[in-house]
Amino acid sequence: MKQYPVSYMPLPNGEVLAYRACGQGSAVILIHGNMSSSVHWQTTMETLEPSFRVIAPDMRGFGDSTYHHTFDSLAELAADLEALIDGLGISACSLVGWSTGGGVAMEMAAGRPDAVRRIVLVESVPATGYPMFKKDANGAPILAEPMRTKAEIASDPVQVLPALTAMQSGDRETMRAIWNAVIYNLRQPPADDYERYLDAILKQRCLVDLDYALMMFNITHRSNGVADGSGRIDAIRCPVAILQGAHDLVVPEEWSRRTLADFGDRAQWISFPDAGHSPITDDPERFFGVLHGLLNA
Repeated sequence: MKQYPVSYMPLPNGEVLAYRACGQGSAVILIHGNMSSSVHWQTTMETLEPSFRVIAPDMRGFGDSTYHHTFDSLAELAADLEALIDGLGISACSLVGWSTGGGVAMEMAAGRPDAVRRIVLVESVPATGYPMFKKDANGAPILAEPMRTKAEIASDPVQVLPALTAMQSGDRETMRAIWNAVIYNLRQPPADDYERYLDAILKQRCLVDLDYALMMFNITHRSNGVADGSGRIDAIRCPVAILQGAHDLVVPEEWSRRTLADFGDRAQWISFPDAGHSPITDDPERFFGVLHGLLNA
Protein backbone atom coordinates (compact mmCIF):
# COMPACT_ATOMS: atom_id res chain seq x y z
CA MET A 1 0.00 0.00 0.00
CA LYS A 2 1.44 3.33 -1.07
CA GLN A 3 1.76 5.83 1.76
CA TYR A 4 0.53 9.37 1.08
CA PRO A 5 1.72 12.32 3.18
CA VAL A 6 -0.68 14.13 5.49
CA SER A 7 -1.56 17.80 4.98
CA TYR A 8 -3.62 20.03 7.26
CA MET A 9 -6.37 22.61 6.69
CA PRO A 10 -7.53 24.99 9.47
CA LEU A 11 -11.29 25.51 9.32
CA PRO A 12 -13.26 28.64 10.28
CA ASN A 13 -14.84 26.73 13.21
CA GLY A 14 -11.44 26.16 14.82
CA GLU A 15 -11.01 22.52 13.80
CA VAL A 16 -8.02 21.44 11.73
CA LEU A 17 -8.70 18.67 9.23
CA ALA A 18 -5.95 16.31 8.16
CA TYR A 19 -6.13 15.01 4.61
CA ARG A 20 -4.22 13.04 2.02
CA ALA A 21 -4.17 14.17 -1.60
CA CYS A 22 -2.87 13.04 -4.97
CA GLY A 23 -3.42 13.31 -8.71
CA GLN A 24 -4.84 15.92 -11.05
CA GLY A 25 -8.08 16.39 -12.95
CA SER A 26 -11.68 16.20 -11.79
CA ALA A 27 -11.90 16.20 -7.98
CA VAL A 28 -12.99 13.12 -6.05
CA ILE A 29 -13.50 13.28 -2.28
CA LEU A 30 -13.13 9.94 -0.44
CA ILE A 31 -15.07 9.96 2.84
CA HIS A 32 -14.21 7.24 5.35
CA GLY A 33 -16.52 5.46 7.75
CA ASN A 34 -16.76 4.91 11.50
CA MET A 35 -13.69 3.36 13.16
CA SER A 36 -11.48 4.30 10.19
CA SER A 37 -9.69 7.21 8.53
CA SER A 38 -8.09 8.34 5.28
CA VAL A 39 -5.50 5.59 5.77
CA HIS A 40 -8.15 3.07 4.71
CA TRP A 41 -8.50 4.87 1.35
CA GLN A 42 -4.85 4.72 0.31
CA THR A 43 -5.23 1.70 -1.98
CA THR A 44 -8.16 3.48 -3.65
CA MET A 45 -6.11 6.67 -3.95
CA GLU A 46 -3.38 4.74 -5.71
CA THR A 47 -5.74 3.38 -8.36
CA LEU A 48 -7.50 6.74 -8.89
CA GLU A 49 -4.36 8.90 -8.86
CA PRO A 50 -3.57 8.66 -12.61
CA SER A 51 -7.02 9.97 -13.59
CA PHE A 52 -8.37 12.24 -10.83
CA ARG A 53 -7.51 14.80 -8.19
CA VAL A 54 -8.19 12.76 -5.06
CA ILE A 55 -8.73 14.15 -1.56
CA ALA A 56 -9.13 11.80 1.42
CA PRO A 57 -9.80 13.69 4.67
CA ASP A 58 -9.84 12.51 8.26
CA MET A 59 -13.15 13.73 9.65
CA ARG A 60 -13.38 15.60 12.95
CA GLY A 61 -12.35 13.34 15.83
CA PHE A 62 -10.74 10.75 13.53
CA GLY A 63 -7.16 10.07 12.54
CA ASP A 64 -4.94 13.15 12.60
CA SER A 65 -7.76 15.73 12.60
CA THR A 66 -8.66 17.74 15.69
CA TYR A 67 -11.68 17.22 17.92
CA HIS A 68 -12.10 20.56 19.66
CA HIS A 69 -15.90 20.53 19.45
CA THR A 70 -18.33 17.67 19.94
CA PHE A 71 -21.04 17.15 17.32
CA ASP A 72 -24.55 15.73 17.08
CA SER A 73 -25.10 15.27 13.35
CA LEU A 74 -23.54 14.06 10.13
CA ALA A 75 -24.48 17.46 8.71
CA GLU A 76 -21.84 19.03 10.97
CA LEU A 77 -19.19 16.70 9.59
CA ALA A 78 -20.40 17.50 6.07
CA ALA A 79 -19.99 21.22 6.83
CA ASP A 80 -16.39 20.54 7.89
CA LEU A 81 -15.70 18.87 4.55
CA GLU A 82 -17.40 21.67 2.65
CA ALA A 83 -15.06 24.11 4.38
CA LEU A 84 -12.12 21.87 3.46
CA ILE A 85 -12.94 21.79 -0.25
CA ASP A 86 -13.54 25.54 -0.20
CA GLY A 87 -10.09 25.99 1.26
CA LEU A 88 -8.62 23.77 -1.44
CA GLY A 89 -10.36 25.77 -4.16
CA ILE A 90 -12.54 22.87 -5.31
CA SER A 91 -15.76 24.14 -6.87
CA ALA A 92 -17.10 20.81 -8.18
CA CYS A 93 -16.45 17.23 -7.14
CA SER A 94 -17.68 13.66 -6.93
CA LEU A 95 -18.12 12.06 -3.51
CA VAL A 96 -17.35 8.47 -2.55
CA GLY A 97 -18.61 7.58 0.93
CA TRP A 98 -17.94 4.31 2.70
CA SER A 99 -20.40 3.31 5.48
CA THR A 100 -20.80 6.42 7.68
CA GLY A 101 -19.08 8.35 4.90
CA GLY A 102 -22.08 7.66 2.70
CA GLY A 103 -24.32 9.58 5.08
CA VAL A 104 -21.88 12.49 5.14
CA ALA A 105 -21.79 12.40 1.32
CA MET A 106 -25.59 12.59 1.20
CA GLU A 107 -25.59 15.61 3.50
CA MET A 108 -22.93 17.31 1.36
CA ALA A 109 -24.85 16.60 -1.84
CA ALA A 110 -28.01 18.05 -0.28
CA GLY A 111 -26.16 21.12 0.97
CA ARG A 112 -24.26 21.79 -2.24
CA PRO A 113 -26.38 20.39 -5.08
CA ASP A 114 -24.67 22.54 -7.71
CA ALA A 115 -21.18 21.46 -6.66
CA VAL A 116 -21.59 17.68 -6.29
CA ARG A 117 -21.50 15.84 -9.61
CA ARG A 118 -22.13 12.33 -8.34
CA ILE A 119 -22.19 10.34 -5.12
CA VAL A 120 -21.05 6.75 -4.78
CA LEU A 121 -22.38 5.07 -1.63
CA VAL A 122 -20.23 2.12 -0.57
CA GLU A 123 -21.98 -0.07 2.03
CA SER A 124 -23.57 3.16 3.21
CA VAL A 125 -25.67 3.99 6.22
CA PRO A 126 -29.28 4.11 4.96
CA ALA A 127 -30.99 7.41 4.15
CA THR A 128 -33.04 6.84 7.33
CA GLY A 129 -29.99 6.47 9.57
CA TYR A 130 -28.53 3.61 11.59
CA PRO A 131 -30.84 2.22 14.30
CA MET A 132 -29.51 1.35 17.74
CA PHE A 133 -31.53 -0.45 20.39
CA LYS A 134 -31.32 -1.13 24.10
CA LYS A 135 -30.20 -4.65 25.00
CA ASP A 136 -31.79 -7.33 27.15
CA ALA A 137 -30.01 -9.41 29.79
CA ASN A 138 -28.63 -11.69 27.07
CA GLY A 139 -27.30 -8.81 24.97
CA ALA A 140 -30.00 -9.11 22.33
CA PRO A 141 -31.53 -5.90 20.93
CA ILE A 142 -34.93 -4.88 22.26
CA LEU A 143 -36.50 -3.75 19.00
CA ALA A 144 -39.30 -1.87 20.73
CA GLU A 145 -36.82 0.25 22.70
CA PRO A 146 -34.53 2.36 20.52
CA MET A 147 -31.75 4.32 22.15
CA ARG A 148 -32.29 8.08 22.22
CA THR A 149 -29.37 9.65 24.09
CA LYS A 150 -25.58 9.70 24.04
CA ALA A 151 -25.56 8.35 27.60
CA GLU A 152 -27.48 5.27 26.49
CA ILE A 153 -25.10 4.78 23.58
CA ALA A 154 -22.00 5.17 25.75
CA SER A 155 -23.18 2.44 28.11
CA ASP A 156 -24.24 -0.05 25.42
CA PRO A 157 -22.48 -3.31 26.33
CA VAL A 158 -22.56 -4.90 22.88
CA GLN A 159 -22.18 -2.40 20.04
CA VAL A 160 -20.28 0.40 21.74
CA LEU A 161 -18.42 -0.36 24.98
CA PRO A 162 -15.98 -2.96 23.60
CA ALA A 163 -14.85 -0.63 20.79
CA LEU A 164 -14.90 2.48 23.00
CA THR A 165 -12.80 0.79 25.69
CA ALA A 166 -10.36 -0.53 23.07
CA MET A 167 -9.93 2.96 21.61
CA GLN A 168 -9.37 4.54 25.01
CA SER A 169 -6.81 1.92 26.06
CA GLY A 170 -5.12 1.34 22.69
CA ASP A 171 -6.16 -2.32 22.73
CA ARG A 172 -5.39 -3.33 19.15
CA GLU A 173 -6.16 -7.04 19.62
CA THR A 174 -9.73 -6.35 20.74
CA MET A 175 -10.14 -3.93 17.83
CA ARG A 176 -8.68 -6.51 15.45
CA ALA A 177 -11.17 -9.07 16.73
CA ILE A 178 -14.07 -6.63 16.16
CA TRP A 179 -12.98 -5.95 12.58
CA ASN A 180 -12.37 -9.62 11.86
CA ALA A 181 -15.85 -10.46 13.13
CA VAL A 182 -17.91 -7.90 11.21
CA ILE A 183 -15.85 -6.08 8.56
CA TYR A 184 -12.94 -8.28 7.52
CA ASN A 185 -14.99 -11.41 8.07
CA LEU A 186 -14.43 -12.60 4.48
CA ARG A 187 -10.91 -11.42 3.72
CA GLN A 188 -8.28 -9.58 5.72
CA PRO A 189 -5.91 -7.00 4.24
CA PRO A 190 -2.17 -7.67 4.00
CA ALA A 191 -0.54 -7.82 7.43
CA ASP A 192 1.42 -4.56 7.18
CA ASP A 193 -1.62 -2.68 5.88
CA TYR A 194 -3.77 -4.10 8.66
CA GLU A 195 -1.39 -2.77 11.30
CA ARG A 196 -1.58 0.71 9.76
CA TYR A 197 -5.36 0.47 9.73
CA LEU A 198 -5.38 -0.46 13.40
CA ASP A 199 -3.11 2.48 14.21
CA ALA A 200 -5.61 4.77 12.48
CA ILE A 201 -8.69 3.16 14.05
CA LEU A 202 -7.33 3.63 17.56
CA LYS A 203 -6.91 7.38 17.00
CA GLN A 204 -10.67 7.92 16.96
CA ARG A 205 -12.01 10.02 19.86
CA CYS A 206 -15.60 10.66 18.79
CA LEU A 207 -17.26 7.23 18.80
CA VAL A 208 -20.28 8.16 20.94
CA ASP A 209 -20.88 11.41 19.02
CA LEU A 210 -20.65 9.51 15.75
CA ASP A 211 -23.01 6.72 16.79
CA TYR A 212 -25.53 9.32 17.97
CA ALA A 213 -25.21 11.22 14.69
CA LEU A 214 -25.81 8.00 12.74
CA MET A 215 -28.91 7.26 14.80
CA MET A 216 -30.29 10.78 14.25
CA PHE A 217 -29.45 10.93 10.54
CA ASN A 218 -32.60 10.88 8.42
CA ILE A 219 -32.94 12.76 5.13
CA THR A 220 -36.22 11.11 4.08
CA HIS A 221 -39.81 12.28 4.66
CA ARG A 222 -40.67 9.70 7.34
CA SER A 223 -39.64 9.11 10.92
CA ASN A 224 -37.03 6.48 11.70
CA GLY A 225 -38.53 5.96 15.15
CA VAL A 226 -36.14 8.42 16.82
CA ALA A 227 -35.69 11.31 14.38
CA ASP A 228 -38.17 12.88 11.99
CA GLY A 229 -37.11 13.02 8.36
CA SER A 230 -35.53 16.29 7.20
CA GLY A 231 -36.64 15.82 3.59
CA ARG A 232 -33.17 16.89 2.44
CA ILE A 233 -33.10 13.94 0.05
CA ASP A 234 -35.14 16.12 -2.33
CA ALA A 235 -32.20 18.51 -2.67
CA ILE A 236 -29.89 15.78 -3.99
CA ARG A 237 -30.04 16.17 -7.76
CA CYS A 238 -26.93 14.31 -8.87
CA PRO A 239 -26.74 10.63 -9.91
CA VAL A 240 -26.37 8.20 -7.00
CA ALA A 241 -24.69 4.78 -7.16
CA ILE A 242 -25.30 2.30 -4.35
CA LEU A 243 -22.64 -0.40 -3.99
CA GLN A 244 -23.72 -3.27 -1.75
CA GLY A 245 -21.90 -6.41 -0.66
CA ALA A 246 -24.14 -9.46 -0.41
CA HIS A 247 -22.45 -10.55 2.83
CA ASP A 248 -22.42 -7.19 4.65
CA LEU A 249 -22.98 -7.77 8.38
CA VAL A 250 -22.99 -4.04 9.23
CA VAL A 251 -25.43 -2.69 6.64
CA PRO A 252 -27.74 -5.50 5.52
CA GLU A 253 -28.81 -5.56 1.88
CA GLU A 254 -32.43 -4.96 2.92
CA TRP A 255 -31.47 -1.57 4.38
CA SER A 256 -29.57 -0.62 1.26
CA ARG A 257 -32.55 -1.55 -0.88
CA ARG A 258 -34.62 0.96 1.07
CA THR A 259 -32.13 3.68 0.22
CA LEU A 260 -32.44 2.71 -3.43
CA ALA A 261 -36.23 3.06 -3.17
CA ASP A 262 -35.89 6.42 -1.40
CA PHE A 263 -33.81 7.83 -4.26
CA GLY A 264 -35.96 6.32 -7.01
CA ASP A 265 -34.74 6.85 -10.55
CA ARG A 266 -31.84 9.03 -9.39
CA ALA A 267 -30.02 5.92 -8.15
CA GLN A 268 -28.54 2.73 -9.53
CA TRP A 269 -27.80 -0.47 -7.62
CA ILE A 270 -24.56 -2.42 -8.02
CA SER A 271 -24.24 -5.70 -6.15
CA PHE A 272 -20.99 -7.28 -5.03
CA PRO A 273 -21.88 -10.95 -4.52
CA ASP A 274 -18.45 -11.88 -3.11
CA ALA A 275 -18.07 -8.96 -0.69
CA GLY A 276 -19.14 -7.88 2.77
CA HIS A 277 -18.81 -4.45 4.36
CA SER A 278 -15.38 -3.87 2.77
CA PRO A 279 -15.48 -4.53 -0.99
CA ILE A 280 -12.20 -2.61 -1.14
CA THR A 281 -10.67 -5.61 0.63
CA ASP A 282 -13.01 -8.43 -0.40
CA ASP A 283 -13.17 -7.78 -4.15
CA PRO A 284 -10.70 -5.00 -4.99
CA GLU A 285 -10.38 -5.69 -8.72
CA ARG A 286 -14.11 -5.38 -9.30
CA PHE A 287 -14.49 -2.51 -6.83
CA PHE A 288 -11.83 -0.39 -8.50
CA GLY A 289 -13.18 -1.20 -11.95
CA VAL A 290 -16.72 -0.22 -10.98
CA LEU A 291 -15.52 2.94 -9.25
CA HIS A 292 -13.51 4.06 -12.27
CA GLY A 293 -16.51 3.47 -14.51
CA LEU A 294 -18.82 5.50 -12.31
CA LEU A 295 -16.45 8.41 -11.87
CA ASN A 296 -15.72 8.56 -15.60
CA ALA A 297 -19.41 8.49 -16.57
